[in-house]
Amino acid sequence: MLRVEMRDHDVEALGDGVCRLLEQVGMKFQNETMLAALKEWGATVDDSTQIAKFPRRLLDRFVEDVRREYRRSGPDEAAVPFHAPDMPQIETQVAQYLYDYDAGERRPGKSEDYVEFIKLGDRLPGAPDVGHCLLLTDVPPLVEPLEALLLQAEYAHRPQGVFAWNASQAAYLREMGDALGMERAYSFGAVCIAHPLRFDRAVADRYVMMIAEGHRGGLTAMPVAGLSTPITVEGFIVVSTAEQLGAWIAARAMNPKAPLGGSVWCGTPDMKIGHISFSNFDAMYYNVATVQFTRDWCGVEIVPSGPDYANAKRPGLYAVLEKAYKAMIVAAFTGAHPSIGGGMVDTGKVLSDVQLLLERDMTEGLQQFGRSIAATEERIGFPTILEVGTGDGASYFQSDHTALNFRSSLWLPELLDRTGWNGPESEARIMDRYRDKVRALTAEYQKPEGREGKLAAARRVAERARRELLS
Repeated sequence: MLRVEMRDHDVEALGDGVCRLLEQVGMKFQNETMLAALKEWGATVDDSTQIAKFPRRLLDRFVEDVRREYRRSGPDEAAVPFHAPDMPQIETQVAQYLYDYDAGERRPGKSEDYVEFIKLGDRLPGAPDVGHCLLLTDVPPLVEPLEALLLQAEYAHRPQGVFAWNASQAAYLREMGDALGMERAYSFGAVCIAHPLRFDRAVADRYVMMIAEGHRGGLTAMPVAGLSTPITVEGFIVVSTAEQLGAWIAARAMNPKAPLGGSVWCGTPDMKIGHISFSNFDAMYYNVATVQFTRDWCGVEIVPSGPDYANAKRPGLYAVLEKAYKAMIVAAFTGAHPSIGGGMVDTGKVLSDVQLLLERDMTEGLQQFGRSIAATEERIGFPTILEVGTGDGASYFQSDHTALNFRSSLWLPELLDRTGWNGPESEARIMDRYRDKVRALTAEYQKPEGREGKLAAARRVAERARRELLS
């Protein structure tokens, strides 16, 4: 596993900066339950500004306790088997737009578009769960997850549940899940605060519910260097880690047994035009440096930015290679290879069905590295080795051993051309094949049956929610 050059005294100085920031500036928590818990924990709380400041002695004690709880015993460099990334599916990572391949443009997602993605997800090999992948812009935002759950329940054989972004949605979604017989009808998803150092009310309310339910404490932090943190990596580490530490303290103040974790999704600006990238080399350096500091300082493993937040604006070979390379950077500095994505482009804002299938083929290639060596006589093929000898008049390509073993030995993507990029015309033909495959899969879809009574009960809950939430 690779490491950023960071010496012990650098870790000490950065940790000191984190604690000084939380002691002198603190964090804003726009939730009375959080503020009361923090006050009980020992923070100095100003109720008028909703800012909690953390005494240094309590911060030092908290970090030491967390270090004892989370720091690994044994060397960090111990070799571990390669864990192959999971196959991309239609999961709960909500995109604001979809990419219309035939029109060559993106557009806001609607209910009818989400149904098509459910049909595609339902027909992917392996009968996967189907999640909340697309924002429905044709329904009011406060009831959008409820409408998405109804569509899942009606069209998906294995609905995964939806993303509840507002605490007021949870009770209705729970009731709908009970009516539908779903163990978990919703998740609270990412905890993204208003950087710097502000737990805005909507996120804070949801965080309180998450911690009460036993979820992990921590942030899906998305600070931007030079905008919501200092431009330097050192300043970025101090501010972004202070936010994580404040979130952990709030979690433990409300639930002393809350597990801790989180992730960091750094953005860096193009100073010429203002574009923010979450996948350029500097952004990834900030990510892995912050992850390493957090692990070295207090032992908690947070996760760097995922490959779906890549720059590519359109689906295609460039997009999948950009995302695969981002995943390789994460693997190199953490030892764990993430999924290369779930069909998203343009920094996670746009979902593409053809990109999803392309990424499934690429993931099959990456899964080659998850294979193990099995040195059996059959796999070695020594009789064939003796038969071919020095290759005079014989060839492994013509052998029975090759014919019997090539399918289990080689990466054989269904649609992707292994020979490499050969110009825009060649790529267009490949992407057309993926478009045709999407159509073929959705054409095979059959709607689930026998849910009419459960759906009717769930729709009654959704109608009541519309009246109560939108009044």
